Amino acid sequence: MKAEIEIGSKKFYIDFSKGKDISIPLDFNNLQPNTYGVGIATAKAYKDGQFIGDTRLGGPCNFETLNFTPHCNGTHTECIGHLTDKRVNILSSLEEEMIPTTVITIIPKKTEDSYVPDLEDSDLLITKKDLVDKLLLFDNNFYKAIVIRTLPNKKNKKYRDYMQHKPPFFSIEAMEYIVSLGVTHLLVDIPSVDRLFDDGNLTAHNIFWDTKLKKYNQSTKSKTITEMIYVPDSISDGSYLLNLQIPAFLSDAAPSRPILYALNEI
Repeated sequence: MKAEIEIGSKKFYIDFSKGKDISIPLDFNNLQPNTYGVGIATAKAYKDGQFIGDTRLGGPCNFETLNFTPHCNGTHTECIGHLTDKRVNILSSLEEEMIPTTVITIIPKKTEDSYVPDLEDSDLLITKKDLVDKLLLFDNNFYKAIVIRTLPNKKNKKYRDYMQHKPPFFSIEAMEYIVSLGVTHLLVDIPSVDRLFDDGNLTAHNIFWDTKLKKYNQSTKSKTITEMIYVPDSISDGSYLLNLQIPAFLSDAAPSRPILYALNEI
């Protein structure tokens, strides 16, 4: 399917048959990314009496029980309910289907930016200066969603154990800048926008949703963060249309499948 759309004052041609999937497929019982050392995502044939849901074992059909932790086992999208005492689900938060989006590439580094708790010598961060420098190159009509690819962009991000590979995260100034731009959907190829072990502060998360003391903020309910994506090198920095797909889970987070569509200005 092909279409013409208008974003800002410009018109674009888009081919919906040529989307680029930037999720990491969740390979149950096999190699997969992992955070905090949680159990891997598994799929097991359902058993009940003489019934077994595996045709290889004589069952009439394949019928599996899936077990996984969305925040830790792969690409997932989370909402404000990740932080608040009020239970908010991602299905009610993700209100948009096609989202103007900017893809940028960042090299995390040591910085004079700040963080809570204090930075450690080994910390590498996504900084405000790098975000400013990259985003100024692109049309601000496409800041509704920001996709960040970090370098180096090794393919082992698709199955990396983040207890063995310390990931970068956002400085306070970087996340405040993201908020100042009016970004509604932030997508990153790291397991968290915060340091994995941060004394429970979740500093960058709380800045993004403007949540304090776990209190719900209605004005940021529609904002989402997607973590553990993988953006292949074949996808250039620039402006795209994003379709952020999730299952109908009534949970603070759900596995997700972000699809990028290239735009050609008319």
